[in-house]
Amino acid sequence: MEFEYLTNVSLEKANREYLKALTDNGFGPESERIRVQNACGRMTADAVYAKISAPHYESSAMDGIAIKAGDSFGATETTPVTLSGKQYTVVDTGDLLPEGCDAVIMVEEIVRHDDGTVKIFAPAAPWQHIRQIGEDICAGEMILPAHVKVTPASIGAMIAGGVLEIEVVKKPKVGIIPSGDEIVAPCTDPLPGEIQEFNSSIFSAMVEEWGAEAVVYSIVPDKYGMIKSAVLKAAEECDMVILNAGSSAGREDYSAKVIGEIGEVLYHGVAIKPGKPAILGICGKKPVLGVPGYPVSGIIVIEEILRPLIGYCTEKAGNGGTEVEAVLTRPVISGLKYQEFVRARLGYVGNKLIVTPLNRGAGVVSSFVKADGILEVPQGCEGYRTGDSVKVKLLASEEKLRSTLVVVGSHDPLLDEIGNMMHTNDRSVYMSSMHVGSMGAIMAMRRGEAHAGGCHLLDTETGEYNLSYMRKHFPNRDVKLVRCVGRRQGLILQKGNPMEITCFEDIAGENIRYVNRQKGSGTRILTDYLCKQYKLDVKKIYGYDREEMTHTSVAAQIASGSADAGMGIFSAAQIYGLDFYPICIEEYDILIPDYAWDTPMVKAMLDTMKSDAFRERIMAMGGYTVDNPGELIEY
Repeated sequence: MEFEYLTNVSLEKANREYLKALTDNGFGPESERIRVQNACGRMTADAVYAKISAPHYESSAMDGIAIKAGDSFGATETTPVTLSGKQYTVVDTGDLLPEGCDAVIMVEEIVRHDDGTVKIFAPAAPWQHIRQIGEDICAGEMILPAHVKVTPASIGAMIAGGVLEIEVVKKPKVGIIPSGDEIVAPCTDPLPGEIQEFNSSIFSAMVEEWGAEAVVYSIVPDKYGMIKSAVLKAAEECDMVILNAGSSAGREDYSAKVIGEIGEVLYHGVAIKPGKPAILGICGKKPVLGVPGYPVSGIIVIEEILRPLIGYCTEKAGNGGTEVEAVLTRPVISGLKYQEFVRARLGYVGNKLIVTPLNRGAGVVSSFVKADGILEVPQGCEGYRTGDSVKVKLLASEEKLRSTLVVVGSHDPLLDEIGNMMHTNDRSVYMSSMHVGSMGAIMAMRRGEAHAGGCHLLDTETGEYNLSYMRKHFPNRDVKLVRCVGRRQGLILQKGNPMEITCFEDIAGENIRYVNRQKGSGTRILTDYLCKQYKLDVKKIYGYDREEMTHTSVAAQIASGSADAGMGIFSAAQIYGLDFYPICIEEYDILIPDYAWDTPMVKAMLDTMKSDAFRERIMAMGGYTVDNPGELIEY
């Protein structure tokens, strides 16, 4: 009987229906738990959260002397202060901060005397030149979301955060079975009629380059029973199987019959040239692909049909390396002596590529995890101004940057959760969030530099949140205000409240050490308002000028014992097991400009906010009220 191919289906249809048939049977990514040190290049299966803060102790950021800041108050060039040997401790960079000290003075700024005293000519601000607990990573913060590639820098960040094992996407095993009477193992002197078997070497290199593990089996002769046994063995031991040769119409081409007997042949024949005889088979939930013996045909089939399946199981995203022009959202100040490389986050807002520098501290390994690109400041250049066009070397692909939701504004851990849910639901969508405070969100919208931003600005005259600011800064109503959550704000206190703080006014009490949020943040505006309302002199509140950029970093300082109180949200206190004195429920809403409203990323964010999964996750975090998130608020 003359052989006929069963199908001549288009490649697009074959791939689409092959994947659907496989996933209907349970085919898909699987996970495994491995040591962090072995995770480079792997994809995270779940979000990774820090178990400890980094640094986990307060340390000197400079060589010099550690002192109690109050002992230096009043020092000037004309009226220096002399400290006795009991009032300071010599420290080097990285040393543990001595008990009772809360500032470091650089060695260059002191004069030593033979009697052991030192003279200083300027007062030290509390917490100057000190690396504080959680400066880089705060315990409980998300280090990596699910379904992203683990980089060398992120390995360091995870270890610094106390994470030693993680769940990663398992590398699929691809079994490769070479078959044929005429093929032989590679050698230097093949006999006439013998064909060296090198297809398996090509295929194994290809699949390993794509993130799979290749398992090459011994050459199988053209005997039906032996081929069937080999395929059954490979299907049992591997996640995918390539049966090489025997897919065509020769008298000893048994592949289609074997695959059909042990499983199902979905298609035998794809409308591509070369590569038409490809067999798309299924054994249980595992793909069994019959591949032509001609190398070029085999490569085409592997590239066009198997590679998408490996990509589906490994979830790997591509990396870029090209240099592009981007608009700077913050000034970058640099010294003239060095060529500087600044890690940065990037994202397209419209057709404008936005670049935002990340923390440039030498010990901040987390900036490498977050970086989408490197901004180079040449030697002899003082830096760049906001709005400048700069060249950035990409660490991420253009495709990823064009699918990234750029969020600039007030910090809340729920943003990380939204980003993680978005990316889990649609692996092509990402979030890049920068914490610059609520006023920073407004300014970013006005400059066209963000798709969205968190905002919780209190109008101290009316007691309303956000509305008056929206009317003032967006009189044309070209930015929408979207309801997100209510969140409980209050004083985060040490566990057990040893300082017996029972009201807001107590932050001005003697021996109370306060830690604040940065100017321009909604939390700082609320704190300043309360101080004014209760007639508190902020100059007398110890640590009022000590600023942190996030709620979790405030909680980290209190948990470490370096502060007694700080304004923040309940969920941050809960992460650290701290006490909490509630003050108010504030409205934390999302600003979305009209120019970004119809983008797929914003749609994905709004869909996530409206989902039951978001509601459940937020309520589990504690300290939030959820009432119609995603709803438009008229102003």
